[in-house]
This record gives sequence, C-alpha cells and structure tokens, in this order.
Amino acid sequence: MTATIIPADLAQLRSSGKPVQLIDVRTPAEFAEVHVDFAGNVPLDQIAPKALAREGNGEALYVICRSGNRGTQACQKLEAAGLNVVNVEGGTLAWEAAGLPVVRGTRKVISLERQVRIAAGFLVLVGAGLGMVVHPYFAGLSAFVGAGLMFSGITDTCGMAMLLARMPWNQVKVSTNTACCSR
Repeated sequence: MTATIIPADLAQLRSSGKPVQLIDVRTPAEFAEVHVDFAGNVPLDQIAPKALAREGNGEALYVICRSGNRGTQACQKLEAAGLNVVNVEGGTLAWEAAGLPVVRGTRKVISLERQVRIAAGFLVLVGAGLGMVVHPYFAGLSAFVGAGLMFSGITDTCGMAMLLARMPWNQVKVSTNTACCSR
C-alpha cells in the first residue's frame, strides 16, 4: 500500500529544511495552469522510474496530481521499480484548499478528467444519434464507449485519458526536469 501525506504535513516537512523532491504527474498544460511552487513536472505517461531513482538518492519521492488518482497510479508504477514514494492526499486541489503556495499560469485549461467526460459523452451522443438516423450499427460506438468506461472503472486505468493526454492542446513547453524540485 502506498504511503500518503497530507499537504500541510508536506509543507511543514519542506519548511523544516528536510530534502523534498515533489513531482507533479499531470499533463504539462494542467501543470502550467497551477502547480505547487516547488514541484517538477513529469507527466504520468512519461515516468521513467530508473531516471527518478538516480536523482532521488534513496530519499522519498513525493507525488502529486490534481486530486490523487493519477498520483496513486504513478506511485504504484514507481513502487514496482523499488522507489520509496509518498502520494500527496487530495493532490493540488487539497494543497490549494489548504492555502499553501502555488504558481498560477495565465492560461486556463480543462482538466484531463473533464476532457474524458466530454469526449465520452460526445461519442455516446454521436453513436446514439447515428444509430437512430443512419444505421443501427452505429449504436455500437455508444456500446464501445460504455464498455471502455466500465473497464476504466474496474481497472482504474483509462485509455481515453492516456490518448487525450498526448493531444497537442495538453502539451506546453514546461520543464520536465525534476532537478527543479527542492532537495
């Protein structure tokens, strides 16, 4: 089971002078919109456990995302590679709600979770509409999306989110070097 920490405790740990390496596993666009002031950005689909192990020197690696789900996935991946990881409970939303310092960009983005809901809803609507108007086989599109959502819920992985994370609107020029993190 992945270790967790609440945002206030992580902030206190950092202010005590203890080395803290925090990576944010959201998309670069989400990171550019708002992020913890000392976090580095390493998107979930680009995590390289061996590289992070070399940089971490055995110290705990703290992981944050928007609300905790992608952070949990990243921690599982990193733990499987033998790293000492700690997930920040509640993610950036909880960090910000606790009144802790964040860096805000000028560009507002739609979170990856909302993008998935928008895309899934659109595909179901199109499949149902085409199934009624053009040919009943188009209803298969709605069934396919429904099956994908069920699979996502059961396995806690989402193929549509992985695909959307790679779209151009979710990419911005942001440092992915974790050396920017406080040590």
